Amino acid sequence: MPGNIARVTVNLSLDRLFDYRIPESFDGQIFPGMKVNVPFGKGGLRQAYVITVTDSSGRNDLKEIDSICAGFPKIPDALLKLSDWMAEYYCCPRELTVRNLIPGAVRSGKIKAKTREHCRIADHLKAAEFIAQNESGRQKARAALLKVLMLERELPTDILLLKAGVGKSVLDHLAKAGLVEKIQEEIDRDPFKGMDVIPTKAKTPTAEQAAALEIIREVIDGKRKQHTVLLHGVTCSGKTEVYLQAIDYAITNGGSAIVLVPEISLTPQTVERFRARFGNMVSVLHSGLSDGERRDEWMKVHQGRVRIAVGARSALFAPFTDLKLIIVDEEHEQSYKQSEAPRYNARDVAVMRGKLEHAAVILGSATPSVESHYNAVSGKYAHAIMAHRTDPNIRMPDVRIIDMRSQDDGEGHIPFLSKELIDAVHERLEKGEQSILFLNRRGFAKQLKCDQSDCKFVAECPDCGVPYTYHKKMRILTCHLCGAMVKAPEQCPSCGSPEIRFSGAGTERIENISFAAFKNARIGRMDSDTMTRPELYEEILSAFRNGKIDILVGTQMIAKGLDFPNVTLVGVINADMGLYIDDFRATERTFQLLTQVAGRAGRGDMRGDVIFQTCTPYNAAIVAAANHDCNAFYEEELPVREALSLPPHGHVLVIRFIGEDPAAIQDYAGTLLQKVQPYLSPETNASDPAPCPIERIKGKYRYMVMFRGGNLAYMKKFLRYELYRNPVKGISIQVDVDPMSLM
Repeated sequence: MPGNIARVTVNLSLDRLFDYRIPESFDGQIFPGMKVNVPFGKGGLRQAYVITVTDSSGRNDLKEIDSICAGFPKIPDALLKLSDWMAEYYCCPRELTVRNLIPGAVRSGKIKAKTREHCRIADHLKAAEFIAQNESGRQKARAALLKVLMLERELPTDILLLKAGVGKSVLDHLAKAGLVEKIQEEIDRDPFKGMDVIPTKAKTPTAEQAAALEIIREVIDGKRKQHTVLLHGVTCSGKTEVYLQAIDYAITNGGSAIVLVPEISLTPQTVERFRARFGNMVSVLHSGLSDGERRDEWMKVHQGRVRIAVGARSALFAPFTDLKLIIVDEEHEQSYKQSEAPRYNARDVAVMRGKLEHAAVILGSATPSVESHYNAVSGKYAHAIMAHRTDPNIRMPDVRIIDMRSQDDGEGHIPFLSKELIDAVHERLEKGEQSILFLNRRGFAKQLKCDQSDCKFVAECPDCGVPYTYHKKMRILTCHLCGAMVKAPEQCPSCGSPEIRFSGAGTERIENISFAAFKNARIGRMDSDTMTRPELYEEILSAFRNGKIDILVGTQMIAKGLDFPNVTLVGVINADMGLYIDDFRATERTFQLLTQVAGRAGRGDMRGDVIFQTCTPYNAAIVAAANHDCNAFYEEELPVREALSLPPHGHVLVIRFIGEDPAAIQDYAGTLLQKVQPYLSPETNASDPAPCPIERIKGKYRYMVMFRGGNLAYMKKFLRYELYRNPVKGISIQVDVDPMSLM
């Protein structure tokens, strides 16, 4: 017997479930995952999701559920369990994790199915009689329409009117007379419109690919104790082909698959490859779609009309009920971490969803995260290694490290570009080959400052306290934290001196320098300043692919996912730029980024060259990336993490306190830290409240407390209760579990 009490969550971030009595009229109709209308407080009806159905409650004065929200899809039970785990693990309200399961376009109910009107004969006998009696005369137009419909059986209204050569009034008359029946047919909005793909067939795997596939099949079949596989494959080792054949195996065995990519910009390329292999079995889910497209693509999954969902972070919650495989490509990427609550990491949630649904999970990367590498070598994950490129003739690029401290600044020197890099680019231009110049900072210069020795003025954002970045083309100073823009001054605002200068470089400056250094070269730039519309991304990549650009300057947008055989040189302008920020993952991110961008060179028949320009040529991360040696990096990094109880040797939780009064923030942070102390395990280290590495953003001060090491589960339970039941006026609080950045 099902229970008569529904426990629901209402979207109010209270982190509470509310009990409602199920009316007899809904007996046997209310299930977990359904959306219902409930009376709430004095505000009338609110929409809520049923989490559980039970037969007991701690209250006797329960209100009744008012109605069921018709037409809203039911959330699968496994996803509800996943949302429960997310709320506990990421220390956030249950309401937020439930909301996260369904795209807003579906959740709101405002986006309806798109329909197209079709027509067919309602009564064939009467229609035949009408045609026979009206072949000529005043009603011949109506007879002509019926004749077309008798031949075609059924047609869309617009096509029917075109073929019959008549107006809509003729059709309306026949419908009113009961001779023609109009039907509204649901049609899907097509995110693939205009995208033609050439079908592909499975390739014969290399020995390393075959070994990886054997491990993956054993995991899918439940023949191994692990349900997660780390697929560690160097660039060009054929990870995508392994993904495709693993999905084919999962589908053949009656399952469905989810494929995650780290960024929306990579989705079109990935979708194209998967549609070429699996055709209409593929759905795409990401925020770059229109609301109508997102609604229709999600409904395809919910209705079981597709077997594969490809997309960015949110595609993880595709509502498959027969899931057999989840693939997380570039699993190390920081973009898998959501920046607002619930602050989940899609990679880790994918592993948990696989566990809950007995699905295999593949984590793929050329530079696995320290945590995933450790889990693989310790046996928690199965480990598949592809150390060679699929074509033995395509060798790993040669990498040179250039010490910029030894560069001559004399006459003829070009700033920010070493002599070796300039010569290498000229050599490629002469051969008709292409080059990439990489710098992970957009804009022209990183700051504007006064050159007068007694002034030292630096243009800073008043709301964030960080230097403005100068954008030369628009002659503006911008803050990349809050988006503020001001006109660039022509003289020092502090002392009036015209001796102001722009220090440091961004991609815009490197582009300008390249125009001067490489006369007649065709140069393109790819960063968030130039890629203002999605179609521009494909335009510049298409131009580069077709050889219309000789040198591509860009940020991390060009560091991954690009496969251009004619690129034989990659120059990294400032290889150590990300090393010295106040974040324990800085070294790891630098190693990964350098390795990924180096992998863009020499992907064709010609050997590639990479140049790392740096002022710290002996840094372990830079040397390991130059030697294509992941193990050397892990051997250097893991002992440091262990000594500091940092992941993978301990958990990290950061609480950020944000408000306008720094004294009040510090006071509350100290009070909360005292309250938390009894709930900490002996192995957990807690820092004193301190300013965040970026202390102020948008005029609000930011402080943080960091907990590391030990089991944090007990403390997280206390925090959930304390923060969401006892909010503090004027201070917003962010709980970040397993942070990817401390900034």
